[in-house]
Amino acid sequence: MAYPHAVAAPQLDHAKHDALIIIADDFSKLDDPNLSQAIKAQMAVDARIGKQVTLLVVESKRVILAPTGPLNRDYDDVRRYFDAAKLAINEAKASGSIKPAIYLPQASQDSRYQYALEVAYLGACQALWQPLEAREFHGESIEPITQIALFGANEQTVKAVNAIAAGQYAARDLCGTEPERMAPPRFADYCVDLFKGSKVNVAVIADIATIDKEYPMMSTVARASYAVERHHPRVVKLEYVPEGEVTRTLMFVGKGLVYDTGGADLKVGGHMAGMSRDKGGAASVAGFMKSVADFQPQGVKVIAYLAVVRNSIGADCFVPDEIITSREGVRVRIGNTDAEGRLAMGDLLSEMKDLAKGEVNPEIFTVATLTGHAARAMGPYSAYVENGPARAANISRKLADSGDLWADGAEVSRSRREDYDFIKPRTLADDVLSSNNAASAVTARGHQFPMAFLAIVGGLDKHGCESAQPLPYVHMDIAGSGVEGGDWQHGKPTAAGLSSLFARYCL
Repeated sequence: MAYPHAVAAPQLDHAKHDALIIIADDFSKLDDPNLSQAIKAQMAVDARIGKQVTLLVVESKRVILAPTGPLNRDYDDVRRYFDAAKLAINEAKASGSIKPAIYLPQASQDSRYQYALEVAYLGACQALWQPLEAREFHGESIEPITQIALFGANEQTVKAVNAIAAGQYAARDLCGTEPERMAPPRFADYCVDLFKGSKVNVAVIADIATIDKEYPMMSTVARASYAVERHHPRVVKLEYVPEGEVTRTLMFVGKGLVYDTGGADLKVGGHMAGMSRDKGGAASVAGFMKSVADFQPQGVKVIAYLAVVRNSIGADCFVPDEIITSREGVRVRIGNTDAEGRLAMGDLLSEMKDLAKGEVNPEIFTVATLTGHAARAMGPYSAYVENGPARAANISRKLADSGDLWADGAEVSRSRREDYDFIKPRTLADDVLSSNNAASAVTARGHQFPMAFLAIVGGLDKHGCESAQPLPYVHMDIAGSGVEGGDWQHGKPTAAGLSSLFARYCL
């Protein structure tokens, strides 16, 4: 896995780089007088400058001007830099650059832009990522830019953004790769290779009998895939333990649906295309672990369980009306087989809850491309739904605020009594309903009630604010933010949630 490594460039000296990318809302004020004069002269004869990305030649060097647009309105945010950098790096590449530099000439006093340089670099990386299948076919040299200098960055900044970029590249690979190349066994193999020689310990559960026994809901989702050995499920367990004292424990369960046909409730009308990306939650969690492995933060222990499975259709597929007894002993009536992600994660969440009881200051997260409702309600933003202890600790708000500074936006949702009422049993034969039989996008509170289901089957409903041992839990639905432009078949994966988590807990 090759990504364009960031390097520090303490002083402005564009002669040392084959392209200088300048990102600003106003190009008339630059620190370098010669450069400023050259740009002003060009502005007098080229009306495009300040309106679109423009390539100039100054002293035989490429200079690329990337306007952010306005930065001072209430609704402007750091994505102005992220988006400008994506356009600019493509222009640099097209011009032949292989080692460009990024320069932000105006240090804004607005706190919204305090990480603008770092975000610009990550925007460039997003633009330069090429799919794993393409790199394996053409070779890593398919992407010629191997290094990006950051003017004004110090070594600690460079270490942090390189760790984030490495994690995001891994997350994009895991999420964005087609369903045979990243079938569950190969997803697990990628994780094993990714953390080889690192501080992250990897354990993979491949035995079907063990999965059937320990994770009955995941087993139910995987059942139709058992006929095809290369589609057999995997549970991937990752753990990072820092040197020294542990002051906080982050605990993740990631949804890794390598392909979601919908099962017996088959996705029709073209809606199955792109469902190889339904593993975006597990991908983001694995990517975050890669960032942690590279950065090695102090005081933070991180544990992650990934449910890697294929929701196939066939003679042995599960169907609505079945009642499955979960790891917690909860009898789950299946409402819709296309609501499979919550089933795949539920027993792992139960196991994680049990583990959390003995950890230092645990915070539990599920991360999933779970519902069309999250995308409909929140657009291109993640949706965070939290339980009482998490709300009391302001976990989602702090994480969302961190995301606002790192171009990784999210909205905070409330878990309410209606969500628990929606999934309550209709008979004495079962304890909870997995879902209704309508699409989540047309169901009221379609992204909130699944968190209530997860809390029940994970046993976290017994660890609320009123309990003897409250456990903070946040469900992160990244269905709206997981790929660019909402294009699940062709859009680039975004590694949603990764930079927010890293900035909040590792910096």
